[in-house]
Amino acid sequence: MKYHSATSDSQQKQSDINANQTVSSCLFNCGQASPIQTSDNNARDMIVTSKGSKTAERNEGHDILPNETTSLLDGDTPFTYGVADHMHRSPTWREEFKVLLKSSGPLIITFVLQYSLPIASIATVGRIGKIEMGAASLASMSASITGYVVYTGLASSLDTLCSQAYGAGRFHLVGLHFQRMLCFLSIVTLPIAALWFLATRILLAIVPAEEEETARLAGHYLRILVIGTPAYATFEAGKRYLQAQSLFNATMYILLVCAPLNALMHYLFVWRLWGFVGAPVAVVVTHNLMAILLILYIRFSDGYQCWGGFDRSAFSNWMPMIKLAVPGLIMLLAEFLAYEVLTLSASRLGSTSLAAQSVLASITTIMFQVPFSMSVAASTRIGILVGARKLSNAMFTAKVTTAYAAFVGLFNFLFMVVLKGYIPRVFTHDQDVVNLVSNILPLCAVYQVLDAWACHCNGILRATGRQKIGGIVGLFAYYIVGLPISIGTGFSAGWGIFGLWTVSNSLDLNRCELILVQGIAISLGFVFVLESILIYRISWTKVLKEADKRNCIG
Repeated sequence: MKYHSATSDSQQKQSDINANQTVSSCLFNCGQASPIQTSDNNARDMIVTSKGSKTAERNEGHDILPNETTSLLDGDTPFTYGVADHMHRSPTWREEFKVLLKSSGPLIITFVLQYSLPIASIATVGRIGKIEMGAASLASMSASITGYVVYTGLASSLDTLCSQAYGAGRFHLVGLHFQRMLCFLSIVTLPIAALWFLATRILLAIVPAEEEETARLAGHYLRILVIGTPAYATFEAGKRYLQAQSLFNATMYILLVCAPLNALMHYLFVWRLWGFVGAPVAVVVTHNLMAILLILYIRFSDGYQCWGGFDRSAFSNWMPMIKLAVPGLIMLLAEFLAYEVLTLSASRLGSTSLAAQSVLASITTIMFQVPFSMSVAASTRIGILVGARKLSNAMFTAKVTTAYAAFVGLFNFLFMVVLKGYIPRVFTHDQDVVNLVSNILPLCAVYQVLDAWACHCNGILRATGRQKIGGIVGLFAYYIVGLPISIGTGFSAGWGIFGLWTVSNSLDLNRCELILVQGIAISLGFVFVLESILIYRISWTKVLKEADKRNCIG
């Protein structure tokens, strides 16, 4: 992918200089920093620190090239992620790819383990009975869509705010954004808690009369989960706070402790102590433990340098955060909700189709964690570089992530195609379901390639503060294009669950000879194409000015 403004090395350097001059003027006028000296070959480069008074200087005639363990910003913090790994020379593709690969590894483990938490509930409760398993599944889906995804989407605004502030050396501002998000999510928790307390009545009005007991158990499950919502919100915001400082291992360590404990507590609480009620209790304990361990990690291990103590400013100037948070929520919720609509639609096609759709959703969600982790690593990297006003480096990283996304998508594609006969057996032993899932997995494999590129585009949009674009594109792609086609082919054309996932000119269900393009993948195709065009047209100098304005105002 090519990027607008990336015409030549000299133009890139000149853009960096012009942007730095604008930035320096703004910061100087705000009283936050001394003006930055910007010259190509002169004696010193100066980097603004969080206090605005210290500078990291390059000695005359000696280029000091910091590495991943070198403190870049005068000892205020170990700058481990490498915003200036190549401050005075252009990075190579190999170096940039290595940084992204190293960063996304811990994130993949983190997101997969976090996704495993509700699966433990469904697996353990399933041993009690079908009604209980259905209730746990319904409650987990409801909690995800109306709560957990909301927290995750809103907190994604910190991918922009915190990473850019950290790159600019405004460390106290990183902590201030974190505090504002905690306050904001606390307010958002109130309607979520009210909704979950009323879940029994709502679900009874939605589900068929014969599923009344399932609705009652699911409502009871959600009422217990309310106790853990503040902790979950804290963990999501804290996760972004640490990621902005490139502390990607922190949440991985926490989940490596909490995920096994979650499974153990489900075993004890469900099978040995309280039965069905033990499942939500185990989830609540796990969420609170995650938040506690995160706070302890920040306080006693790493990340505390950006805290700076509680600031009353956390109660003001929320609008820049909200303008990024709401579109960020729409970006994430659009795809997740589309999946749930497909699952509910599949329930009308029979138990085999519903089971197959549930397995497919689980497989694709697990595989989604790989490109999503890549996009988080990339957005953090680009955001830090934007904050540090390294325009050419940020643009170069955006180019490298395009190749990285293609690599990840191809890996997922081959994994699902080669193992299509084995993967379904991990989830079920029902041969009809296994056969149906195996036939559809090659379509899901195509979907993985497009999903990786869409994640890549969304990561760049988050890094540059363009979540609004991603939200609009996502709504259009999924709800104007993708879902109507999928549901139409699934029901009107009589293609069943194949129709939910595919769009084709010819389809023989008996022979499963599918000359098709994935139905849900059409949405992702629109997302990738439209967002790629918009990213190509991004004015990176404008991105830098917007980032500096956020960092200047605070």
